[in-house]
Amino acid sequence: MTVPPFRFSGPLAALTSTEQRALFDRSTSSDEAVRSQTAAIIRRVQQTGDVALRELAREFDRVTLDGIEVPREAWNAARDTMAPALRAALERTVRNVRTAHEAFRPTAIEVETESGIRIGRRPDALHRVGVYAPGGRAAYPSSVIMGVVPAKVAGVTEVVVCSPPSPNGHPSDVVLAAAALAGADRVFAIGGAGAIAAMAYGTDAVPRVDRIVGPGNAWVAEAKLQCAGAVAIDSPAGPSELLILLDDSANAEIVAGEMLAQAEHDPRAAVVCVAIGATAAARVQTAIAATLESSPRREIITAAFAWAGALLHADSLADAIVFANRWAAEHLMLAIAPDLLDDTCAALRGAGTVFLGEASSVSFGDYMTGANHVLPTGGLSRCYSGLSTLDFIRWTSWQRVTPAAAAALASDVALFAESEGLPNHAAAARQWSPTP
Repeated sequence: MTVPPFRFSGPLAALTSTEQRALFDRSTSSDEAVRSQTAAIIRRVQQTGDVALRELAREFDRVTLDGIEVPREAWNAARDTMAPALRAALERTVRNVRTAHEAFRPTAIEVETESGIRIGRRPDALHRVGVYAPGGRAAYPSSVIMGVVPAKVAGVTEVVVCSPPSPNGHPSDVVLAAAALAGADRVFAIGGAGAIAAMAYGTDAVPRVDRIVGPGNAWVAEAKLQCAGAVAIDSPAGPSELLILLDDSANAEIVAGEMLAQAEHDPRAAVVCVAIGATAAARVQTAIAATLESSPRREIITAAFAWAGALLHADSLADAIVFANRWAAEHLMLAIAPDLLDDTCAALRGAGTVFLGEASSVSFGDYMTGANHVLPTGGLSRCYSGLSTLDFIRWTSWQRVTPAAAAALASDVALFAESEGLPNHAAAARQWSPTP
């Protein structure tokens, strides 16, 4: 089979300025239709609450909901009746994610900046958070685990899960089972922008949360952005992204498999490969052509390649690294010689997570290594980090000043305050001055 055309191909250095802008602009917020449709959904939920959520379920999921909240008996039943091997796999993921995120848990610290002056910070868990688990084209129990477990490790009091309903009016059984295994507190059969609005503003059925986390499609990502004034979010995570840097040592079939795996997520997934040299790029193209035809999701993959896919070749690894830091991928795989992995990783400053070597499949990170797969997209890896326990805490800070330290501070602080035109601040400081 002839591989479908990538939107961008050829030498990296030959990309025009217009092509570079198109390649780097992956924000779904640039789509006016997505923005306006999302805003309309949010308004409906704000205005009519649960009525809107039921209407949205009929419109988008073709389901009439008996209840918006899923009874715990339903998710416990899904857990208890699932295939033992699958349950064991989910339990393994829960263990690994818990182990990793317990190690990442922040601790309180206090420091003395001068004699008699101590300041400190303490991590306090949020009260209630919402975890969004996508549905529709596929069920994502992994997203449930990646959101719920770190929240529970951080000490969050109540974790709410929202996921679109299947034809029976509940999220898929595997999503419900994951909620039970991960330790969620409540589950709601709602999806899309409506679910984000419900968690951000609250309805009669759905409680308002302090933070919303989890991946989703363009409308979910846009809803998180539009609701960010009312609720904290993790990052505006949209369709999946993968960047692979490879050299002549790479196995082209493995690289092709990784590209197909990420492209099958969504027709708007962004999958880019930068090979060192045209020969390595050609081998990848041949490998994709040989395997794509047999993929059950080839139509989605083909659409993704045409939407934002790229198969490029660079003159050097250094040029590829410069590109990688600019493109700021959600997932970045290094399929290069083993002796180059550590130095290359050290040079990377714009990736949600880096996969070192071909054996470090993105799929392993998506499901079971213990690292979190909820990562920034749309180029926002340059300024956002992947989900962790830090997303489920806020910091309480304190400061303690002894009378002797207050006396030592008084004069300088008063001068500082007067320079800003704040005489009462200066007077408050001078009350501790050792001389009148």
